[in-house]
Amino acid sequence: MTVTVQGSPADLPVPARAPAVHGAPGPAAAAVPPEIAERPGRCLPGGVAVLAALAAAGGTAALLLGPVGSSPVVRGSAVAVLAALTALTALGLARGRPGSVWMLSRHGAYRGTVRRTGLLWISPLLVRRRVDTSLRHWRSSPIEATDACGTPLQATVLVVWRVRDTARAAFTVHDHVRYLREQVEAAVTRCVSRLPADDFRGPGPTLRHTDRLADDLTRILVEDLRPVGVEVFSAQPVRVDYAPAVAAAMRRAQVAALDARHRRAALDEALTAVGETVRGLLDRGLVDLDDYERKALVRDLTVAYCTARPAEGAAPPV
Repeated sequence: MTVTVQGSPADLPVPARAPAVHGAPGPAAAAVPPEIAERPGRCLPGGVAVLAALAAAGGTAALLLGPVGSSPVVRGSAVAVLAALTALTALGLARGRPGSVWMLSRHGAYRGTVRRTGLLWISPLLVRRRVDTSLRHWRSSPIEATDACGTPLQATVLVVWRVRDTARAAFTVHDHVRYLREQVEAAVTRCVSRLPADDFRGPGPTLRHTDRLADDLTRILVEDLRPVGVEVFSAQPVRVDYAPAVAAAMRRAQVAALDARHRRAALDEALTAVGETVRGLLDRGLVDLDDYERKALVRDLTVAYCTARPAEGAAPPV
């Protein structure tokens, strides 16, 4: 992937940068020329342009339809000037809408951005390009990645963003939307590789903690896309699944780990109940047992507790 910087009519290709280190400006920020920054563009209220166009059109009509009082050359020159003024004012009329702006350029050079709404007049000698600055969201297709254990995954992300600096979004990269999507893919690959998808050995940080994963994705994308004028509000993981090639095997491992965890919890609960029962019998003096008899009682009570209560979620006997 190549990022193109357009600070002049000649395009200067810049190689795509490596991931930036948090807390320090990345190569993309250093590659953006400081003169590429949004600034207000020149425009006039549309009402003034309409009045000028009507006055010029009226003057042209008066010269064409009125009595001949001057030489044809002077009259023709006046008609040409008024007609050109009418065309100039009419061609410069534009409509500003909420959620979009007019970005102005001439001969490939940036000339400002008009964020005003309503009827406007912008010089027709400038090239106008409408840029969407409204809040937008994009849901990615499944992105292939691997977790910290090397297990292949597929992650889907929802990104909420908007164009903050129209000059940088238009002139720093060739296509800021495509650049955003590629940066999202790179950020997902980096964040997913830091943690395992599931921890079958015990409780620990995993990719199932979506809040932590969302915070990491948002922080990385904010830093990576700020130099190109794109503001990221949030990046939320929608789905994190195993790749189809290993999905069945990993689901079986998940079920086995959950079953072992449940059996361990049931055994701990039974041992706690047995201990309280034996302690209560001894404290009340109901029984007098030696070590061998106490161990036998504990064994029998444990078996009784475990067999009397079927495992939660287990199918009833037929």
